[in-house]
Formats: sequence, C-alpha cells, structure tokens
Amino acid sequence: MEELPTELNIVTLNCWGLKFISKLRNERLAEIGRQLAIADPSPHIVCLQECFTQEDYKAIRRETRFILPYGKFYFSGPFGGGLAILSKWPIEESTLFRYPLNGRPTAFWRGDWYVGKGVACAKIRYGPAAKQVIEVFCTHTHSPYEAGQPDDSYLAQRLAQSWEISKLLRGAAERGHLVLGCGDFNMIPMSLEHQLVTANTPVRDVWRVLHPDSSLGPADHPAEKARRRPIPTAGFNIEENGAASDGPYCTWRWTKEQQKLLGPGKPPVTVPPDTIDRRGKRLDYIFAGSGDIASLNGGWVVKAARVGMMMRHPELGCSLSDHFAVEATLAFHPLSSSSAQSSSKAPPNGNKPAPADESLILKAPPKIRQPGQDDASTIPDTDDKYVQDGTYLQSPTPSSIRDNSSFDAQLLSFLTADHLQLPTSAYDFILQEIHKYRLREEKQKKWRGWHFFGSLAVLVGCLVGVWWSPANYVAFVLVLVSSLSFVAGTVDGLMSLLFFRSELGALREFEWEVVNAKLSAGGGVPTADGEGEERGW
Repeated sequence: MEELPTELNIVTLNCWGLKFISKLRNERLAEIGRQLAIADPSPHIVCLQECFTQEDYKAIRRETRFILPYGKFYFSGPFGGGLAILSKWPIEESTLFRYPLNGRPTAFWRGDWYVGKGVACAKIRYGPAAKQVIEVFCTHTHSPYEAGQPDDSYLAQRLAQSWEISKLLRGAAERGHLVLGCGDFNMIPMSLEHQLVTANTPVRDVWRVLHPDSSLGPADHPAEKARRRPIPTAGFNIEENGAASDGPYCTWRWTKEQQKLLGPGKPPVTVPPDTIDRRGKRLDYIFAGSGDIASLNGGWVVKAARVGMMMRHPELGCSLSDHFAVEATLAFHPLSSSSAQSSSKAPPNGNKPAPADESLILKAPPKIRQPGQDDASTIPDTDDKYVQDGTYLQSPTPSSIRDNSSFDAQLLSFLTADHLQLPTSAYDFILQEIHKYRLREEKQKKWRGWHFFGSLAVLVGCLVGVWWSPANYVAFVLVLVSSLSFVAGTVDGLMSLLFFRSELGALREFEWEVVNAKLSAGGGVPTADGEGEERGW
C-alpha cells in the first residue's frame, strides 16, 4: 500500500479562460497544464478557476494525467462555472454549491450571474483511516467591480458568498477532515469578507500564517495607507505580500505599447524586482485547517507558501494568466506532549498579527536582466525616486524557513481555538449592507413589474391604433413598436416575478443568519424567528 503523505502541495490558479474574450486562451491553458506537470514540488491538489470550457480542461488533464490522474470539471450556469479540481488521489464525492446571491442577470455585460458562481466541493481520501480525508472547496466569488466606492452594490453579494463558503468549511472541519478552501475570492486580506471566513471557520489563511505583517491591499488602498508602510517593490510584493494579481510582472497588466514588445521571435522582456508596485494585491487564497488532531495524533501545519506560475509562455512571451498561482505546502506534524499539555493551560488570545518591524527597510536590490539584454528591452520604472530613497521593504531572512517550535505553535493555536472573533459592529455593518441592497432590489422589482403592465397597455393601445390606422405603413410601425415594447416588458416582468423574488428571499435568509450570529456573539439567545430586539431597522 502507498505510504501516507507527510506533505501536501496545493496550487490554486485563476486561468483567465473566458471563451471568445480571453486572449491566446488555448495556447496559455495548454501551457498551464505543461507547467503543472513539471512543477517542483509536484502538486497533489490543484484548484482552477475560469477554466470555462471542457476543451481547455481536457488539455490540462492530458498534460497532468500522470501526476494528477483524478479530476472533476464542474458544470454551473448557462456558460459554466469555470471551476475544476485535480487530485493525486481519487475523488470520492463531489458536488457544486451555487451561491444563493450570485450576481444579477440585469448586469449581463459582467456575466457573474450567467456563469453560476458557486463552490466546487470534492472529498478526497489520502489514507485508510476514517479521518484521513481532505475536503477541498474551490470557488470564484463575485468580482469587485465597485470596490472602494461608497455605494458598492456588490458588497452585500461578496459578504453573503464569504458567509456561505465559511459554513461549508466549518461543516467539513466539524467532521474532522482536513479542510482546504482555495480560489479567487476577490477580496483583500483582513477585509470583512476575509474575516468572515477566518472567524466562522477553524481555518487559517496560509499566507498570513507565514507572513503575518503582509500587506492589506494595494499601496493606495486606505487600509494599507493607514499602516504608513513604504511603497513596496514588485519583488517584495511577490515574496512577502503574496500579490498574485495586478502586479507589473504580469504582462496582461502592461500597456499596449509594452505588450507589443512580446511575441514569437522577439527577445525576452523582464521587469526589475525593484520596480515600484502600487497596484499589486492579493485576491487568491488558500485557507487550510489542521484535520482532526486528536484522532490523527497530530495535524497539518503550513510549511511554505509562495506565488507560482510566473513563467512566460515559451513562444508567445506572455504571462500564462492575468493572475499568478498561489501555492502552499502543508506538513503533517505529530502532536508533541508539550503541545498537548499547553493546550489545556493556554487561554485563547486571538489571532494577532506580528508587530511591524521597521528594521526591514533596507537598500534596493540590484536590477536583474537576462544575459546580453540591453536597457531597451526592460520595462521602465517610472518611480525612480522611490528606489533612490529606499522606500520599500525587504525581508532579512526567508519567511519559508520554519522549525518544529513554529509547527507546535500552529497546532496549539488550533487546539486552543485561537482564532479571530468578529465584533458586534461587524454584524451591524453586514445588516446595514443587507438593508441597503434590499431597498435597491425592491425598487428594481417594483419598477420592472410596472414596466410589464405598462408594456401590456402599450400593446393594447397599438392594436387599437392598427384598427383605425389610415395606411399600412402606420399599422406596421404600431405593430413593431408594440411587439418590441411587450417583449422588453415581458423580460422585465419575468425578472420581477422570478429573479428579484428569489434574490430577496436569499437576502432574508442571509439576514436571519447574521442576526442570530450577532445575538450569539453578544451572549444573547437567538429568537425563534431570528430577529432580536436590537434590530433597529
């Protein structure tokens, strides 16, 4: 029988595989498969997002079939959910959970509703024991089109989706299984959406386990600016902040003029690691639990986390996706006697990030170029003054170096249930967002309903006009206008009757759960209908 694994290598990647929209899709996704097949360390579980077509999924499967012989492509929505899971071990069970709040069909130019966003769930057994099971949850939540704006109409959707996946993760953890939540969560670290996942579930953001002082967003985000940290470089954002999205290393974020430097037969173009990076941020995550520590006499801890899949296409010269991968290595760590004893004595004290170390401000690393490459083939840095002033960070020691004492501390944090607790104000904020979003959707529902009845009146009026029309061309115009008006009104009527009613119902369900959670967090007793006396609106 195959030996039990002592380490697990996990990869999550948004492939940017939108059919008819994503550029060079077939070539890029095929190369993604080839790079996964030769990756070192070899991945055991891979979660893919925006892999929308079976053609692309099968292309990746052909390349990875020897190291990842098992896989599942998930179907959802009219255009597919874009989710897939690959595994070294058999997938025993699989399901797709669609988010109750899932985008709007009225925003057809954005498409979130049409792809049926949800959570791809897979149960994978890596050993014969009852608790030697991995439950993998792969997701791609609603895109933050209006993030940071005062009236972000999609914030309630992202909050609801974080809430839903946290329930799935918690259920798997309560079954004593190793929990992995992977994907493009479209949220920044320590945002309320992020805290909902880590507060409601005994899981850790693997990057923050090893990099507790990493950034809270791009350099110009209010949360990051409030820390008053220096502007990061591209290299630092990759190594320490885990910024797998929107950074200067990704060629799909370059200007059109810069992208013209790429292509078959053209010399490689590199980006110096000391390039100032204001936009790079972390949207892709791996959340991991520990497994049943008591049953397994040990648990899974975070050994390493890194940004991967940064290589370019060997012929086209472009990045393989508009996101880089997030990779993690989990190691099984036996439960030591000292940890077991400490778990019964040490009180939980919250998951507090390590204090910032201002001594990490060092001088600039040298620019790196390919041998024989001249300055013309290097993407220019437009913020040289920040490099000259040394306003960026560099870690004095590799953050991936860990010893047994740090692994003991990780297990102890699980044993003492030492994780984030949401304050009451957070629940109040969520309820306010639900209230604002519900008012908006109720207005939409009413307006679209009246539109249907108005179009019906226009239809009747035009038909009467046809009866009295003096010429055929007038009758034709009246029939055309009435037909188009009635079709549009019927579409709005169906949305009012079906979509908006179901969405408002999902909002009420979400509200019920948040109110109950708020009462429980405040030491109160949830009421039968889920509404407490503190509900002021």
